[in-house]
Amino acid sequence: MVKEVTFLNPEFLWLFLLLPMAAGWFIWKRKQLSTTLKISSVKGFKAQKSLLAKLKPMLFVLRLLALSALIIAMARPRKVDISSQTKSTKGIDIVMAIDVSGSMLAKDLKPNRMEALKEVATNFVDGRPNDRIGIVVYAAEAYTKTPVTSDKAIVADAIKSIKYDNVLQDGTGIGVGLTTAVNRLKDSKAKSKVVILMTDGVNNAGFIEPETASQIAKEYGIKVYTIGIGTNGNAMFPYAYAPNGGFLFRMMPVEIDVNLLKTIARNTGGKYYRASSNSKLETIYKEINKLETTEIQELKFYDYDEQYRLFVWIAGILVLLEMVLRNTIYKSFI
Repeated sequence: MVKEVTFLNPEFLWLFLLLPMAAGWFIWKRKQLSTTLKISSVKGFKAQKSLLAKLKPMLFVLRLLALSALIIAMARPRKVDISSQTKSTKGIDIVMAIDVSGSMLAKDLKPNRMEALKEVATNFVDGRPNDRIGIVVYAAEAYTKTPVTSDKAIVADAIKSIKYDNVLQDGTGIGVGLTTAVNRLKDSKAKSKVVILMTDGVNNAGFIEPETASQIAKEYGIKVYTIGIGTNGNAMFPYAYAPNGGFLFRMMPVEIDVNLLKTIARNTGGKYYRASSNSKLETIYKEINKLETTEIQELKFYDYDEQYRLFVWIAGILVLLEMVLRNTIYKSFI
């Protein structure tokens, strides 16, 4: 709720420029009404002016204040309570299909590909308050971690909990990952349906071919943005478990099936991106965020509380006070 003070007729405020002119006229008139008398000595006329005589100009000040209040009243001041409601007129349902194979622990992104992706994906979710988002994770197999929902806290928690484990058989099944994501969107009534497919390798597992999955997505009107994660050249990959339960790393070549990812994106009306660093990954998500905009209709409601009556009352009281003083206490001075 926003509270503001506005004027319906602000042009009347220009009348304030006349008040200095009125004050100048009063001073000039006062001097004109004063008479002068030349005498040889003023010794007998040194009596001090009374307090009432000194305060006589206050009558004019009261009149100026009354005019000021009337000018403000004519300008029609009013308090405005502004409340707004937003309504999505073009909702978007988004599913992020995230590769959780062992190669996502490679350290070419900092601290590794998976953690870098989780941070950027969380920021992306925070920037889509009016859309529904779901999470699918895949390796050689795939499952829905979070169905499409408007509850961003649930989605953020799901992203935070993503990790490499033994729940899914290791490998890269791009086809099963994309198919699972499509399955979450095929019955959606949203105006726009989008899959963001992220992988860092070559399709080497799963019983569904990626090309077949992309055709299914196209049939359901689902746009697929594909992101290849990994630097160009070599990177530190995990290759075995260490005695302490951690991973052993060694330099290995980065292999991403760029042609496949481009084909999937092209077939579905999406776009392919290559995230070779943390900053590029962040830039990719920002671009997707701009490409897939949700139309928002904002409705504003204005509640006006007129304030001019207060200034009319103030002007009336000041005029009445000036008249009473002029015709009582100061009657003999005028």
